[in-house]
Amino acid sequence: MMREFKGRVIASGNFRGVAVVSRRGVNTLATFQSSALKNAKEVIVSDQNNPDIYGLNITDKALCLPMTIGSTTGGMVIQTACAMGLAPAVFLFSETIDPLAASGIVLAKVWENSDVICLDKLGEQFLNTVKTGDLIEVKEDGTVTISV
Repeated sequence: MMREFKGRVIASGNFRGVAVVSRRGVNTLATFQSSALKNAKEVIVSDQNNPDIYGLNITDKALCLPMTIGSTTGGMVIQTACAMGLAPAVFLFSETIDPLAASGIVLAKVWENSDVICLDKLGEQFLNTVKTGDLIEVKEDGTVTISV
């Protein structure tokens, strides 16, 4: 079965791959810090306070989340993760994107020439439907299709 959702495009692109889902806000610093400091090839989530994604690889995946949380370093962390090639391929926000995440994604696109994709306003039903491991397709127009 397929479920389709429509979001607002923050950074466009096409993607087909696997979802990693957090039903709570994602602390960007705690999530990326350990892998970035180790100069790792992928991000294994190091935020022990987020059992939804702790220990999972999010590099090149579709990170589905309500919002990011944490300090003002959030945008810089996302921009740096993109520059290092560690970031998720897609950020899919169920809620309105927060300013820190938006700034990091925009900076990654402009300064790093990143191909990171971002949609927001996908809605609570999106986050209630998608599960870690689901196949997701994202289109440039903001359409997200979940194979469930």
